[in-house]
Amino acid sequence: MSVITLLSDFGSKDPYVAEMKAVILSINSEASVVDITHEVDKFNIRMGAFILASATPYFPPNTVHVAVVDPGVGTKRRSIIVETKRGFYVGPDNGLLMLAAQKEGIIKVYHIDNPKYMLSRVSRTFHGRDIFAPAAAHLAAGTGPSEFGPAIQDYVFPEFVKPQAREGEVVGEVLHIDDFGNIVSNISVEDLQSEGFHKGDSLLVRLGDKTLILQFCSAYGEVPDGTALALVGSSDFIEVALNQGSASKTFKAEVGEPFRISGAASN
Repeated sequence: MSVITLLSDFGSKDPYVAEMKAVILSINSEASVVDITHEVDKFNIRMGAFILASATPYFPPNTVHVAVVDPGVGTKRRSIIVETKRGFYVGPDNGLLMLAAQKEGIIKVYHIDNPKYMLSRVSRTFHGRDIFAPAAAHLAAGTGPSEFGPAIQDYVFPEFVKPQAREGEVVGEVLHIDDFGNIVSNISVEDLQSEGFHKGDSLLVRLGDKTLILQFCSAYGEVPDGTALALVGSSDFIEVALNQGSASKTFKAEVGEPFRISGAASN
C-alpha cells in the first residue's frame, strides 16, 4: 500500500483538506493518506518546514509527502517534486520542502508542468487540490518523477535550511518555538560536533542580543527546575530549554532571530 502524507496551514473548518484527499483517492484508491498536521500557522513556511522535517523520517521508504504552506500560490513560483533517497516531497518552490528533503539526501528536483498529471481545471488559488494532490497520487501509483516535468537546479533553498560554521562558532537561527516554550534552532548535533562541541560542554549561546552560558545536556532533568540548558531535541535540532519552564518567555525569543553557538571559554 502506498503512503501519502499531508501537511498544510488550512486548519480544519474548511473543506480544503477533504478536497485534496478526494482527488488523491479518485486517482489512486489504494493510497493510505495520513495527516501530519493542518494547524501550521497561516503562511508560516518556517514552522511548516520544521514540522515536516520532524515527522517525515518515521514514515516508510517511498512515502510521498505533500506540504502546502503557500502564500505565493498563483504567482510565478513553481510547483515541484523533490526526489530524495527515501521518498518524495510535493509542494511549492518556496523552501517549505527543503529542510526535510535535505535530511534525506536530495537526488533531483522536478518542475511540475505536465498538464496530464493535473486536474483539467487548475485554480489560481488552490494548487494543493489541483496540482499537488494529483501529482502525489500518480507518484504513489508508480509514475516516475521525470514524467511530471524537467529537472531544475535553481530551486529555492532558504537560509534556515543550513546553518554556517565560522571560526569556532555555529551560526543559525530560531526555527521554531514549541508549546513548552523550547527554543528550537536549525543547528543539528552534527553541526556542533563538526566544530568540536560535545555533550557536557559549556556553550555560549547568543539569542538575538541576549548572551547565555548553558550546559550542553542530554535531558531536561539534568539541571535544577527553572534552570536553562542546551540539548538535542527529539527532532535532532539544538534547542534552548528551561527545565519545567518556558525558555521562550524567559528570554523573549522570536522565530527567525539569530541563534549562535560557541565555546563558553571563548567569550
